[in-house]
Amino acid sequence: MIRINQIKVLHDESKSYDYDSIYTLMKSKSLKILRIAEKNIEKIEIIRHSIDARKKPEIYHIFMVNIQVNGVSEAVVVKKCRDNNISVVSPVKYEFPYELDEEKANKTSEDNKNKVEKEFCRPVIIGAGPAGLFCGYMLAMHGFKPLIFERGSDVDKRTELVEHFWESGELDEHSNVQFGEGGAGTFSDGKLNTMVKDKDGRGRKALEIFVKNGAPIDILYDAKPHIGTDILRKVVKNMRNYIINLGGEVRFDSQVDDIEISKDGRVKAVKVGTEKIPCTEVVLAIGHSARDTFYMLKDRKVEMNPKPFAVGFRVEHPQKLINFSQYGIAEPKALSPAPYKLTTTTDSGRGVYSFCMCPGGYVVNASSEKERLAVNGMSYSKRDSKNANSAIIITVDPKDFGSDDVLSGVEFQRNLEEKAFRIGNGKIPVEYYGDFKASVSGKENSLQDDEDIFGLNGNLPSMKGDYVFADVHEILPDDLNNAFVQGMEKFGKMIKGYNSDFALCSGVESRTSSPVRINRNEIGQSCNVEGLFPCGEGAGYAGGIMSAAMDGMKIAEFVARRICEK
Repeated sequence: MIRINQIKVLHDESKSYDYDSIYTLMKSKSLKILRIAEKNIEKIEIIRHSIDARKKPEIYHIFMVNIQVNGVSEAVVVKKCRDNNISVVSPVKYEFPYELDEEKANKTSEDNKNKVEKEFCRPVIIGAGPAGLFCGYMLAMHGFKPLIFERGSDVDKRTELVEHFWESGELDEHSNVQFGEGGAGTFSDGKLNTMVKDKDGRGRKALEIFVKNGAPIDILYDAKPHIGTDILRKVVKNMRNYIINLGGEVRFDSQVDDIEISKDGRVKAVKVGTEKIPCTEVVLAIGHSARDTFYMLKDRKVEMNPKPFAVGFRVEHPQKLINFSQYGIAEPKALSPAPYKLTTTTDSGRGVYSFCMCPGGYVVNASSEKERLAVNGMSYSKRDSKNANSAIIITVDPKDFGSDDVLSGVEFQRNLEEKAFRIGNGKIPVEYYGDFKASVSGKENSLQDDEDIFGLNGNLPSMKGDYVFADVHEILPDDLNNAFVQGMEKFGKMIKGYNSDFALCSGVESRTSSPVRINRNEIGQSCNVEGLFPCGEGAGYAGGIMSAAMDGMKIAEFVARRICEK
């Protein structure tokens, strides 16, 4: 296959950049670049599309494509082009390494009392977030018929409960923004970019599965792929139905309360309410907010360690301001609302960075425990809210948690969330950055009506859930507040207006990643419990939808191998 890298196309606001238009354009350009006839092109695959706005307002689209040719030699075509951006490649194609033998799948023990041995071929997955869904999807696809337990509701019922919570403040602790079908990612921006290298092709396969189940095709090539919470809900439902159609089972509103472990350190069963389900393979795809499960695992002496994460606030600006900074155009018609990524280090050595940036999005009340409040960012597929928001977060590690306990990070989060709840009296607390900065510095509060950049002065929040202006600066400890202000001031030099007095700060953003890592060995199992497979973001091995999905696929391979080798 021939790869052409760095195909540059000057942006034209009057043109469409949908898939069909891009495909036609890439075919035309590929013919000219490779100097071959149209009949010699068998297949064109768009691999990557990014935006180069370094010389704004002159903006370029940058494409990478793979071309399969026929009737001509790939090597000869590439040699004739004499271009370093053209090469012969062999793309990695993901292959699941195990298939369950049908005879083995239907095997039953002569001893009917030995239910564990009788049902060994049915792995149990705890959690139906990206890690659990993709793990279950791959296992179902290859004959392993998984049983998935999810403490929250199916996505339709869950959506009703979440929207009721945003309207009324009445929280369902079992099914909310954190818990339920699709996991926390279902009520987020639906971003699918990841820093994880895809040397085994799992990432590409995950994107293909998303598209097969209803995601837009452009996620296969966009440098920053995005689905949006509205489309993501449909996708996870389709994935669930696929698992069920292949013999798997998904049980909602079914929290796993306990895991039974034998004296010699093997998984024996899981308990859901009064029911005990014998099993020998359990995937822990529990998500980063399953705090009660962390405590259960601690009681069962499952090996875990506290891990660093980050906390901070959601910061909002008018999307027009961000567009103009990134594109040189405040209201582009043929470009998506602009994202950004910011990072710096404070004088004290703390990292401060943007996280889960949502162009045209909403700040949402993402609480999962009563009298504790956490926020997150969300956007729909159109990204058409007036504001952009991002978490601006500060790194913390176990020395900040105030205890040596393995779950000290959980209690650190809870303490911050309790403060946020009290300060806002149950509503999302919001504060203008100018007031926040003045309070942290000890100076008198005075919002400055400087140059009004794209409606920044007096801008109001775009939020899901009630909000109230309150003393957000009282949530974090002083050293973290100082780090936040230092970061904001530095970011103001990168994006004009970012550190404006009228930037909006809300909090607390405390669920950035898991506060623990559930240790696992080289074959994916817990270091001290055989048959227990920690997986995904809650277990400390992922940080977003894509990395969680890829880890779920990886763990599915380990589970399948263990079953097949019995």
